[in-house]
Amino acid sequence: MNLHQFRFVQEAVRRNLNLTEAAKSLHTSQPGVSKAIIELEDELGIEIFARHGKRLKRVTEPGQHVLRSIELIMREVGNLKRIGEQFSAEDSGTLSIATTHTQARYVLPVPVAKLRTEYPKVNVSLHQGSPAQVARMVIDEVAEIGIATESLSDYQELVTLPCYEWQHMLVLPQAHPLARKDRITLEDLAAEPLVTYHPSFTGRTRIDAAFAQRKLEPRIALEAIDSDVIKTYVRLGLGIGIVAEMAVREDGTNTDLAVRPLGTLFGQNLARVAFKRGAYLRNFVFRFAELLADRLDRNLIAKAMAGHGNDYDL
Repeated sequence: MNLHQFRFVQEAVRRNLNLTEAAKSLHTSQPGVSKAIIELEDELGIEIFARHGKRLKRVTEPGQHVLRSIELIMREVGNLKRIGEQFSAEDSGTLSIATTHTQARYVLPVPVAKLRTEYPKVNVSLHQGSPAQVARMVIDEVAEIGIATESLSDYQELVTLPCYEWQHMLVLPQAHPLARKDRITLEDLAAEPLVTYHPSFTGRTRIDAAFAQRKLEPRIALEAIDSDVIKTYVRLGLGIGIVAEMAVREDGTNTDLAVRPLGTLFGQNLARVAFKRGAYLRNFVFRFAELLADRLDRNLIAKAMAGHGNDYDL
């Protein structure tokens, strides 16, 4: 048995048992992938996959055990590579970060710039996606660290830690009647066309839950994943906007939009950082996490990665 066989099995599962897609991802041929998997099954004396003709249909029960062992082996192979880079490359290499658009646009520029100052030989690679995609990229080792508000704590394969809290903000034209109200209610918001995030992004679940609890039906005029897009359509008169607090911190000098906090209506949101459980973290990964939030220090992260708890009070 060899690492190529292990990679082929892993990729087949990741590609929903589609060997053609697995082969494309691995830049090899579909017959080569199929042959390697069969050879591994023959050597182990079990079927990893149940088949219908030549098609893979499902992972067998012994195959589930094989997959768990392969996951451990491939994780440690990745750790060996990172250990080698840590002690031979003098703090150079690539830091891969998986995150959402909001984090990449509004939160990460300063810590990324600081990291590049401290580690000029380290390149930074940003991978943007939905929170679920962020989690999957960390699990699949496309990224070493993930940052998002939703989903990350739902995966047992990840060690997650709280990073910072934030609230939603209302953005609306200065002349809008709600801009003159001292206390804005959910009923006020439900009466207006709303421009806000797609349901899987940036705390949207809290917004929907708050309206549902009061048995109100919000009038969603437009959904987007980009806070700047939301503000643009508010300026065009499509409705009033609900955006993340981070997205309006730079707007202090802008006078065309009024900004009002909505934490009392929608509560506080928690952004989290995630690492793959059991992964070896290089020095600059620890340092980048520390730059994200004061509460994240190397000792705390190391304890969490060693299995001494998965969360800490803020």
